[in-house]
Amino acid sequence: MMSALTFATAQLLRVLPRAGISRVMGKLAEHSWSSPVGRAVVGLYSQAYGITLDECTKTDGWSSFDEFFTRTLRDGARPIDPDPRTVVSPADGRLDSIARVDPGRRYLVKGRPYSVDELVGDADEAKRFAGGGGCVVYLSPRDYHRVHAPVGGVIREIRSLPGDYYPVNAIGMKHVPNLFVRNRRVAIAIDTPPETGLGRVTVVMVVAIVVGRITVTGIDAKDVPLGVHTFDPPLEVKKGDELGIFHLGSTVVMFLEPSAFGFVAKEGPILYGQSLSHGSLSPENGATDGVPAIRE
Repeated sequence: MMSALTFATAQLLRVLPRAGISRVMGKLAEHSWSSPVGRAVVGLYSQAYGITLDECTKTDGWSSFDEFFTRTLRDGARPIDPDPRTVVSPADGRLDSIARVDPGRRYLVKGRPYSVDELVGDADEAKRFAGGGGCVVYLSPRDYHRVHAPVGGVIREIRSLPGDYYPVNAIGMKHVPNLFVRNRRVAIAIDTPPETGLGRVTVVMVVAIVVGRITVTGIDAKDVPLGVHTFDPPLEVKKGDELGIFHLGSTVVMFLEPSAFGFVAKEGPILYGQSLSHGSLSPENGATDGVPAIRE
């Protein structure tokens, strides 16, 4: 029965105006509310999803649902691994699909192959990741929705790629072929200092239905305009610096070069700033499938 229901839901999503729904929901989320309405909505939402606000810079007084949803954290709320050779999680959520990128630059998510060329939007860049690996961080409605730099380095290019607005959940994963490359996404390439041996790390922010828009550091726009955005001089970022914001939620896919593929985190709940991979490790010299991610 559940399988038939999810299939029917998937078919309904195919015919709905997904982009239009997302725009409308985005506008509703940005609509200013009165203090009593705001407190009521935040209270009900927090209760429904088990959200605690003690880590946030404020616990009341948000002017809209968007401001609440994109809430900021207090300084020090997320310790960042300081080792320059360590790649950390770019977001809060559930870590999944830790996998190698094969020589043909295909990456498996839930058993389905994806073209890295399409995910990052650049075939030459994708060549860097052949033999390396990737991972996915799924953000749920309860999670903090800002995305941070998993490494320190410089950003020379951000690619904003067109696409659809299918849901990035179990229904979408099962019933929408090539889901991640069909949805709109923004790829942020970070070049690390040579001494780290990590090469380039690319963070791909993937939208979903009801995600109104994405904003990123370095581009002064309400939503990242489609196309390739270059930075000259390059934009410097430290590990843990904010990269972008999902206005309503979605998913992050991250790719590492072979020299950086040494995952020390297990699939499961994770917080931004926690260690994911160490550049000096590999399956041949000691890296394991992971150690438990710490999260209550």
